[in-house]
Amino acid sequence: MATQALPETPAAPQTAQTTPDVSLAGVRKTYGDVVAVDRVDLDIAPGEFFTLLGPSGSGKTTTLRLIAGFERPDEGRIELHGRDVTRVAPYERDVNTVFQDYALFPHMTVADNVGYGLRVKGVGRRERADRVQEALQLVRLPDVGKRKPIQLSGGQRQRIALARSLVNRPRVLLLDEPLGALDLKLRQEMQVELKRIQQEVGLTFVYVTHDQEEALTMSERLAVFNEGRIEQIGPPAEVYERPATEFVAGFIGVSNVLERNGKRFTVRPEKIRMLDVGEDASSGHTVESGRIRDVVYVGVFTRYTVELDGGGELTVVKQNLEASSQEALESRGQRVRLEWRPEHTFEIDPGGQA
Repeated sequence: MATQALPETPAAPQTAQTTPDVSLAGVRKTYGDVVAVDRVDLDIAPGEFFTLLGPSGSGKTTTLRLIAGFERPDEGRIELHGRDVTRVAPYERDVNTVFQDYALFPHMTVADNVGYGLRVKGVGRRERADRVQEALQLVRLPDVGKRKPIQLSGGQRQRIALARSLVNRPRVLLLDEPLGALDLKLRQEMQVELKRIQQEVGLTFVYVTHDQEEALTMSERLAVFNEGRIEQIGPPAEVYERPATEFVAGFIGVSNVLERNGKRFTVRPEKIRMLDVGEDASSGHTVESGRIRDVVYVGVFTRYTVELDGGGELTVVKQNLEASSQEALESRGQRVRLEWRPEHTFEIDPGGQA
């Protein structure tokens, strides 16, 4: 059975002329005095894996709920593939949502859970059975249809929740922290599976997470939320390598912030090289001297905190290619010189907004 046949509408090529699958213009949502989403503008292309990333309370989940129709904006417009759905009910929108808690019916079999939406829509029994089996095949659980959800592992239940959303053939799939309840190893495995499924079916995925590594691993583009606003949008590598604001630099990974001549700059720890004793610095590189204040051995690498002679401190990450844990820990208190290439330093907006 060809799982590629699951989506009814294939993803359109991403060109400048393509109508976005999701478009938000000036969207604002408040709860009393709390501004949850503050005039957000956002376009998500057909077939894109797009992530809304941010800490708790940043507005990412509220934005997802606004797209789904579970909340209505106080201001602004929401469009799905060119259609204004700002005041349209959730069940009239061509989207489905996958939640962190799976929301499976415990008294139903897996097959009945997956096919529930089709039954509500009046899809015939034979077609329903075929589409349920397609969806189970897609999530690589073709033989669990007769089981109850309680007989499945957490990862399997999450796949069933995904199959239930995919079986309805939505244009856009919304995923609200779907892997948050899984342990680390299973979460990493499911990240790979979700990306595979998204590429196979060609649907637009809008994914909410507070996990930076998850966002960097899975997304084609991501939006970093802070206090109801988007601070930066772009491909993962661009957002990581060239953070636009101090908040983005600090929230995604570990970043060093230096102040020089009244301006603030950021440089990532892995871009800094700790020079050996007597080793000359490379021509044209930025060089700072200081003393190692703290050492944290993390197995694959060691994290050093260096107090700079010129004020401030830098975090440096060094792979443990040859040094033992004892050698790394004994370096505490030693004087060192640090160097990095000028192009790895970026000026950032200290105000917290792009």
